[in-house]
Amino acid sequence: MGYSDIYAKWKADPEGFWMDAAGAIDWVKKPERALNDDRAPIYEWFTEATVNTCWNAVDRHVLAGRGDQLAIIHDSPVTHLKHGITYAELQARVASLAGALRAKGVEKGDRVIIYMPMVPEALEAMLACARLGAIHSVVFGGFAATELAVRIDDCKPKAIIAASCGIEPARVVHYKPLLDAAIEQAHHKPDFCVIFQREQEVAKLIEGRDVAWHTFQFGVEPAECVPVEGNHPAYILYTSGTTGAPKGVVRPTAGHLVALNWTMRAIYNCGVGDVFWAASDVGWVVGHSYICYAPLIAGCTTVVFEGKPVGTPDAGTFWRVIQEHKVKSFFTAPTALRAIKREDPEGKLVGDYNLRHLQALFLAGERADPDTVQWAQRHVGVPVIDHWWQTETGFAIAANPLGLGLLPVKVGSPSVAMPGFDVQVLDEGGHEVAPGTLGAIAIKLPLPPGTLPTLWNAEERFLKSYLNHFPGYYETGDAGYVDEDGYLYIMARTDDVINVAGHRLSTGAMEEVLASHRDVAECAVIGVADDLKGQSPLGFLCLNKGADRDPAEVVAECVKLMRERIGPVADFKRAVVVERLPKTRSGKILRATMVNIADSKPWKMPATIDDPAILDEIAGALKTLGLAKG
Repeated sequence: MGYSDIYAKWKADPEGFWMDAAGAIDWVKKPERALNDDRAPIYEWFTEATVNTCWNAVDRHVLAGRGDQLAIIHDSPVTHLKHGITYAELQARVASLAGALRAKGVEKGDRVIIYMPMVPEALEAMLACARLGAIHSVVFGGFAATELAVRIDDCKPKAIIAASCGIEPARVVHYKPLLDAAIEQAHHKPDFCVIFQREQEVAKLIEGRDVAWHTFQFGVEPAECVPVEGNHPAYILYTSGTTGAPKGVVRPTAGHLVALNWTMRAIYNCGVGDVFWAASDVGWVVGHSYICYAPLIAGCTTVVFEGKPVGTPDAGTFWRVIQEHKVKSFFTAPTALRAIKREDPEGKLVGDYNLRHLQALFLAGERADPDTVQWAQRHVGVPVIDHWWQTETGFAIAANPLGLGLLPVKVGSPSVAMPGFDVQVLDEGGHEVAPGTLGAIAIKLPLPPGTLPTLWNAEERFLKSYLNHFPGYYETGDAGYVDEDGYLYIMARTDDVINVAGHRLSTGAMEEVLASHRDVAECAVIGVADDLKGQSPLGFLCLNKGADRDPAEVVAECVKLMRERIGPVADFKRAVVVERLPKTRSGKILRATMVNIADSKPWKMPATIDDPAILDEIAGALKTLGLAKG
């Protein structure tokens, strides 16, 4: 059956469709019904079933006689190390780690924060939590102590699992001091921390709190898989909120298993024994879904890559990995391709490698601009498939499903809605608009299995953030349109979350940091177009009266402050000092207008502006940075 038939089958009988998909999962207690709508619009799936994620990702493959197949390939050009871990080895390592955590008191329902770089042990930590029914929350290793502390206080972990350091091409990132500072700042204190010591930096352990990864596993009894209810949270993953406070997206266990397993064959055309590589980080949703869980659930070999698209050692590193490890499906962000294209515009390095095993290149994380897609199509010689999804959904809302038969590609579109997602474009009144008309992209409820049922300890915020604006719909926060063929186009965010190299970052959180500077009276942050990273943050600073200082000094201090508070992931490098910010009469800052001026796009004078002359001042300040050329 092709895409149209499959989508029609889902639409005709959504519950039957997902019950069929559930047949591919090993259950402790099989589901008797798919959808639980008892608390609508809070929906759950497979609530009464019991299951274990780690069993489905690891143990069942060993039981099926595939213990000698590689489960993980670690390729680290920054440490010049490569090695593989079989499913049998992974089972032993995860059971041992889970046993050690259990011996220290970690049980089903406890939270565990994981703060690690791109090493296999990060996946082992996730799987060990899943084995016990503990709820993990992975925090990206590039986040600063302040951000880590916020997450510690929100999810209240019993334990934190961290590495001593991360390795960048030109430096060692010291994780342990960041962890220590975060615990000191946080009100909640974990019972203990497990530290994976890397040979590049051995961290000092705090006696009575910290235990070494290998030492604390010595002599423990390996743990068996603990069955959990279908709606039991597998993990919490924090995503930016427009107010600056992160939102803890909850991922339910059973729906997560069913949906991810279905996508591996239907979307990515990968199954048992195939090599799948998502060039992301375990700290992001892509790393959860398509580095750790989905490939292993499907019995694939997953690549854990510790490096960069350029500089480790050159712009050919992705093609080397694909050739060496016989990668079948490859998933990366448009930012990575733009970096490679900038270093190797003629695609000469691609020709140095044999990519005969590669069937497709998948893109997600931000809008894939046509130039980048066409460059990849031209030089890599396989279908380049853009697809669109969110941290909240955990898998693709819209895609071109390779496993169901590739549809015609429309460059600039992530193609069509996947089964489970009834995507509609609405006007402000919540009415569906005509094809080709820009509007708010919303999804008719219920969302499919595996998507967020709520936010961690914040149900009212969940309703307010996603469901209240358009009753009966999930509000994606993206704006776009659907063409006459049903292809979706994502054009912009409808809120003030900006997308830097595929990472959604809150401008509100950045403004809080800038506002904390002693000389800053008022500020605003916008995302301006960036050829490499999609968007780049730009700050506007209004200084306190009497702050008689060199503006360049204040800007430099603000850049340093942002790096300390949010981390290098924010990529905050530019700010300008201005006398005033453009506002409406009600006091709302005209961010969208500022973005259009900075990006040299057409704009109209807002009717509600308080003082039109301010926009001339803003344009002048932007021109000093080489922006606002129009």
